[in-house]
Amino acid sequence: MSFSNPPVFLPAERQRLGEIARDSIRHGLETGEPLPIELDNYPPLIQRIGANFVTLTWENRLRGCMGTLEAYRPLVLDVAENAYASAFRDPRFPSLTTGEFERLTIAVSILTPPLLMTFENEQDLIFQLRPGVDGLVLEEGTLRGTFLPAVWEVLPDPQLFLRGLKRKTGLPPEYWSDSLRVFRYTVEKI
Repeated sequence: MSFSNPPVFLPAERQRLGEIARDSIRHGLETGEPLPIELDNYPPLIQRIGANFVTLTWENRLRGCMGTLEAYRPLVLDVAENAYASAFRDPRFPSLTTGEFERLTIAVSILTPPLLMTFENEQDLIFQLRPGVDGLVLEEGTLRGTFLPAVWEVLPDPQLFLRGLKRKTGLPPEYWSDSLRVFRYTVEKI
């Protein structure tokens, strides 16, 4: 069973998911592999199928961000794998070092399933966006990109947010096509 909406996690479950992310990175520094997960050792809610992104910051700068948009494995495993990937597989950054680990800030964002948006044109899409709330997935042909809701902190204007997502996806900022698909999701940040 997966999440149709992110559940409201109890404080102990939230803390445990954060610990799993940190432990997986620590384990990766020691062994070169993500933390192995034995599902029976975790509460049922975090064993459910779920999707998440793990964002790492170091000295207030992005240091890695990897995740999954569609839920296909237990959330606890997804967190462990994405934390490891954020630290060691994000192609934008070199692998995390032991010296960076202690001052690393780790944020886990649990995603709702992406919902396809309907709109008449670009202005209609921009009008529907909810700054600070929506994460977006943009698809055009084989190109696909996403911005988590946290990106609104850097790009608070809906038009700039959409243009930035187009750039990230590999499209020109002014690009528009009737075949463009946009999905909306929200997150519970841990």
